[in-house]
Amino acid sequence: MSVSKVFSAALDGIEAKLIEIETDVNVGLHSFNIVGLADKSLNEAKERVSSALKNSGVKPPTKENRKIVVNLAPADLKKTGSQYDLGIALGYLLATKQLKEFNAKDKIFVGELALDGALRPISGVLNIARMAKKEKFKELFTPKENAAEAAMVGEVKVFPVNNLPELILHLEARQVLESQPKTKVTPSLSSEHQLVDIADIKGQENAKRALMIAAAGGHNLLMSGSPGAGKTMLAQALNSVLPAPDLEEIMEATQIYSAAGLLHGNPFINWRPFRAPHQTASPVAVFGGGQNPRPGEISLAHRGVLFLDELPEFRRDLLEALRQPLESGKAVISRVKNNLVFPAKFILVAAMNPCPCGYYGDEEKDCRCSAFEVFRYQKKISGPLLDRIDLQINVPRVKIEHLQNKNRDQKAADEMRKKILEAREIQKERFSKSRGILINSEMTSKMCDELIELNKEADQFLKDIFEKSLISARGYYRILKTSRTIADLENSENVKVGHLAEAFQYRLRENN
Repeated sequence: MSVSKVFSAALDGIEAKLIEIETDVNVGLHSFNIVGLADKSLNEAKERVSSALKNSGVKPPTKENRKIVVNLAPADLKKTGSQYDLGIALGYLLATKQLKEFNAKDKIFVGELALDGALRPISGVLNIARMAKKEKFKELFTPKENAAEAAMVGEVKVFPVNNLPELILHLEARQVLESQPKTKVTPSLSSEHQLVDIADIKGQENAKRALMIAAAGGHNLLMSGSPGAGKTMLAQALNSVLPAPDLEEIMEATQIYSAAGLLHGNPFINWRPFRAPHQTASPVAVFGGGQNPRPGEISLAHRGVLFLDELPEFRRDLLEALRQPLESGKAVISRVKNNLVFPAKFILVAAMNPCPCGYYGDEEKDCRCSAFEVFRYQKKISGPLLDRIDLQINVPRVKIEHLQNKNRDQKAADEMRKKILEAREIQKERFSKSRGILINSEMTSKMCDELIELNKEADQFLKDIFEKSLISARGYYRILKTSRTIADLENSENVKVGHLAEAFQYRLRENN
């Protein structure tokens, strides 16, 4: 008997790692061992592989006394999941000479085997395909349901496989499989992924203006107002004015959703995500992690919107933990052996009532809360967290005449989308030489100093508000970024006093 080697892949967070599957078959009492830091689900692969081989018409490991050792290298990387089944089965067939030798150096095999030899879909195939391209592999064999997802990546030939006998025939050149054509990706703004259209919002012109600025520059937004004023509906309408994602953004979102097993039959995520975790969500659910680390809600909202309704009702430690991802655009999951990094560049939209009863500052209904209750409720949102939210607005009640108006303001909605798209194009040109930065909110302080030009009046105005309002250094740069977005919406080359004044007033919360 002999040793064989084929290649598969493991997911480490959302990054795919190359795995060598070495199979050694020796004479001795029957045993079948998988080594290389395999978890319980992977040890169960022995039974799946044995049954799949038997039902595919080849001699399984249980038919003869042989000592079989399968090593998954590198041995210091924990292996989880069932995607190694296909590679283990092929490695056994090669080691026992039941499969003709083929060039396995440029091929990667992934897939879970059913007991009858069929292949079941797995998670993280796009991540594996991108790793295969990076490592210069030529062919990737995946379950048929995953082939369209993998074929988003060019330069790697993707073969959809229905079952193990089909793959054996292909590798022995008796019945060649057809490769999957490259998947065409078209960005979507389909209404099925939009919860509310901005044209359906009645009144609330100031809030719509804030939404437009948030969408144009990717700025965080906090809405405070009485119950039923429309805060949730406004947040849900933000996706309807965001520009369609480009190809790289689609690939990033698809990688995250694929690693989390949330594609639900879609080959890709070609729309902007909208995530709204409940107030009872745990930090692991929001930030990612767990025993087998997977992306959390902030990563699932990458390049889209994260909506936190009833902000003060979330756990204090969870809200404070948001501070780091809001600054860095990534979630870092610390482990003893290594750290996992999940991308998390999202627009935070939060909604809250001004007090426990919800009517503090309301013009029509009296508040029943004491001053201390109002103070304690509002202090649940810390200053450092508020400092990271560029746009803070009060959302008043909608007047009855607006509610009874049945006409949709489609023209204004289309005009808003046009302005946002034009502002994004200006930013795309501005950051064309800056890797990884697409919008104004992602600028560093150094980039703000280099790229944002102020005339003499604007510079003096900024100095005045900085000195009189006790704005932090972070607040100073966030006002600059927001004013730059407002200037982009007006197609203005320089930031003027009016742009700074509007950006500054969004950081002032009434009733505090």
